[in-house]
Amino acid sequence: MSDIVFIADFFANQVAGGGELNNQELILTLQKYSHNVTTINSHNCHPATLRDMPDATTFIIANFINLSEECKQVFKEEKRYVIYEHDHKYIKTRNPAEYDNFIAPQSQIINYDFYKNALAVLCQSDFHLNIVKSNLNLENIKSLGGNLWSDNSLSLIEELSKIKKEPLCAIMNSDNWHKNTRGAIKLCKTKQWDYVLIEPCEYADFLHRLGKNEKFVFLPQTPETLSRIVVEARMMGMSVITNNLVGATKEPWFDMKGTELIQFMAAKKEEIYNTVKEVLTI
Repeated sequence: MSDIVFIADFFANQVAGGGELNNQELILTLQKYSHNVTTINSHNCHPATLRDMPDATTFIIANFINLSEECKQVFKEEKRYVIYEHDHKYIKTRNPAEYDNFIAPQSQIINYDFYKNALAVLCQSDFHLNIVKSNLNLENIKSLGGNLWSDNSLSLIEELSKIKKEPLCAIMNSDNWHKNTRGAIKLCKTKQWDYVLIEPCEYADFLHRLGKNEKFVFLPQTPETLSRIVVEARMMGMSVITNNLVGATKEPWFDMKGTELIQFMAAKKEEIYNTVKEVLTI
């Protein structure tokens, strides 16, 4: 089968963020279908290395903040690649919420040709796709409409969906300003809702701590392309209190929760693989 090089700033064994976990599951799915996948951190990617790779090699480029301009130029001119977009790296600030209707002025658009020359730009949701299209006005943009979870993760999530919930609002305690932990705490205090802060920890432990509560409060300050944690909360049967910046809430499947949504996301993995396979023509 085909040779694929997967490039990202970090991988799940380095940073256990939502994007990295999602990338990991896509890599494992590609390998399951006999594709030979090599991973390279973007800061370790060099033009000479790219040029030495066989012409038949295809590339999936996820987060690429640390990818050099020289490497981008090689991709644009010589390579077949897909951008697996996790946020908004075509805007200098990566925050479309700073602008009316999420549309940045042309002076703030970056990496335009890098996106234009990709075989496809794969977005996480229709909300994400619409923002990207509004800014770049390209025809190679597609929505995957979901994320990927391992079978083991979905089994754990299903177990947690059936446990008795505590009458508390869970809040993710994040140092990232755009996750707006302070805003979620303020809302709970204003509404006099009892809440618990979920501290960063190992993934399975985090799901346990999150899933035992009735509600999840999340008020991001930048557009969440999907929000993996919001989907996990719904799969665990929780109510979600959020704002209009979360892509998952605008998907047609968001009314689902518990086992129904778990089964939907399990099937979504095959659908996402087929989309990636189609755009890479592998």
